[in-house]
Amino acid sequence: MFKRILLATDGSAASENAARTAVELARAHGARLTAVYVVDPYPYLGIGEANPMGFDAYMAAARDHAAQAHTRVTQLAGGPGEALDVQLRLVEDVSALDGILNTARDEGADLIVVGSHGRSGVGRVFLGSVAGKVVAQSKVPVLVVR
Repeated sequence: MFKRILLATDGSAASENAARTAVELARAHGARLTAVYVVDPYPYLGIGEANPMGFDAYMAAARDHAAQAHTRVTQLAGGPGEALDVQLRLVEDVSALDGILNTARDEGADLIVVGSHGRSGVGRVFLGSVAGKVVAQSKVPVLVVR
């Protein structure tokens, strides 16, 4: 049924649960799995221009965190005799929503798998939900995993 699955990962526990599910689905369907990590734009406009070390430190830390998240996905996909070929993507300087949706389009994904921290009520209103936004705006099915 699914041929190309996109996993959006941020290295969180919720994201790891989503990764397990995405790996299982990819195996069951013989699908290609792509794991995308989106680095949000540098949050301190103007400061990076005056102090480029702030920007460089931010990007280095983000890339390191992305590498850790990607490594974990690769480990989950690499069971003995069951190893999946996982494509790893790092997207920078766009919002998480845009990075996920653009990568899904570029990869021809027919399913997006995202983790959710399970916030509800006031916490969700104030913090927003990347998963909720992906569900609302995606043109392909989205599986939200807690």
